[in-house]
Amino acid sequence: MERIFALLLVAVIGWSVSACSTMPQVRVLHDPLTPAEHVTLGLAYESEGRSDLALREYNEALRQQHAYMPAMIGLGNLAFDRGAFKEAEAYYCQALGTTPEDAGANNNLAMVYLTQEDKLHEAERLASIALAQGGPLKPYVLDTMAHIYIRQGRYREARAALNDAEALAPTYDRDLHQRLAELQEELDAAHR
Repeated sequence: MERIFALLLVAVIGWSVSACSTMPQVRVLHDPLTPAEHVTLGLAYESEGRSDLALREYNEALRQQHAYMPAMIGLGNLAFDRGAFKEAEAYYCQALGTTPEDAGANNNLAMVYLTQEDKLHEAERLASIALAQGGPLKPYVLDTMAHIYIRQGRYREARAALNDAEALAPTYDRDLHQRLAELQEELDAAHR
């Protein structure tokens, strides 16, 4: 009898284990994307106007790597675009805390101060740091610097910055060329 009971018990346990294998199981999958890939995806979403998805990707990059500077700049850009300047300032300051010489973070923080018409001397200092880095952002930083100079009434320096920006602006960036032309017209009108 004991032998039958033992066989019956083994059969019930075997049936239980096989029945459980067909039940749905929760599996935790590893995120295959790196923080850099999340930022790249966020930038793609941002360029399509899908800021909610961009926000998710930048946050995911920060979840994986706490002080990931490109993700902080991305979050700052989203905040800036919605007019949340204090939030944008906080993200750009965090980014500069990790990489103080970054041209993008310096220029973007300068833009926050310029947009708020606040701390123009600090905006100029930040833009100068960004300009010293050179590279592909230089025409954009020169655009920022020209705006700062105009607000400060330094029209000669504004014109020089605009001329340099126009000379360096990539031909494919029509928006930048348009902004520079409009600023040139604004500057010409101020000197009539």
